[in-house]
Amino acid sequence: MDLILLLKAAFLGTVEGLTEFLPISSTGHLIILGDLIGYNDETSKVFKIVIQLGAILAVCWDYRVRLGKMLRGLGSEPVEQRLASLLIIAFLPAAVLGLMFHSAIKAYLFNPLTVATALIVGGFIILYVERRAYHPRINSVDEMRWPDALKVGFAQALAMIPGTSRSGATIMGGLIFGLSRKTAAEFSFFLAIPTMFGATAYDLYKNWTLLKLEDLPVFAVGFVAAFIAGMWAVKTFIRFISNHTFAVFAWYRIVFGLVVLASAYTGLANWTPA
Repeated sequence: MDLILLLKAAFLGTVEGLTEFLPISSTGHLIILGDLIGYNDETSKVFKIVIQLGAILAVCWDYRVRLGKMLRGLGSEPVEQRLASLLIIAFLPAAVLGLMFHSAIKAYLFNPLTVATALIVGGFIILYVERRAYHPRINSVDEMRWPDALKVGFAQALAMIPGTSRSGATIMGGLIFGLSRKTAAEFSFFLAIPTMFGATAYDLYKNWTLLKLEDLPVFAVGFVAAFIAGMWAVKTFIRFISNHTFAVFAWYRIVFGLVVLASAYTGLANWTPA
């Protein structure tokens, strides 16, 4: 087995785990960094699906007690039934629009320059949201109602544009619609579970012919790296936002995006076109 390939797998798996739940776009980072290190062939499509699964299982593990409580209470507990219904409602916009536009988005928007532009635009949107008057009316996921979930669901649908960030769209949307910082982040994590499982299943179905037994070690390394990094990122992020704004993520997005655009403009990097 190629040691360099395994190192690339560990690197990209760690990147996926660290960025999936932060408002900086994991897909965008994987597109840019995968292109930079030369891991952007057909096999990499399945690899990215596998490491995404590792990241979502990390959040499932971290919230296993709350998720277990919800599953056990689906038949008898109104609070758990309502949370499940909120997640379904919030999941629907991205599911419907994703089925409609998935192929076109993959074909035309999955490239470093589109990602860089989306990173910069998203960064300025985060700064705008942070500078608005902030008066949360919902301080717990249990206080949310179906209109709140639907609004966050439509915000999540914007993340189909690579570089936008699924967590960034849902968290910023949550803040705009009156959720507290912690509530917006936690609902974003919960919503990631059906969304990412659905996207992973669909992508595997579309790309199952690319699966090869000889790629199993590479996929396994990336999966484990994403799972470990994801667990650390979720815990750290929740602690961070309890005392800080999202401005640091906005500036990171803007600087990262500008570096990619500048490198393309100056010829320093030859980014793969769409």
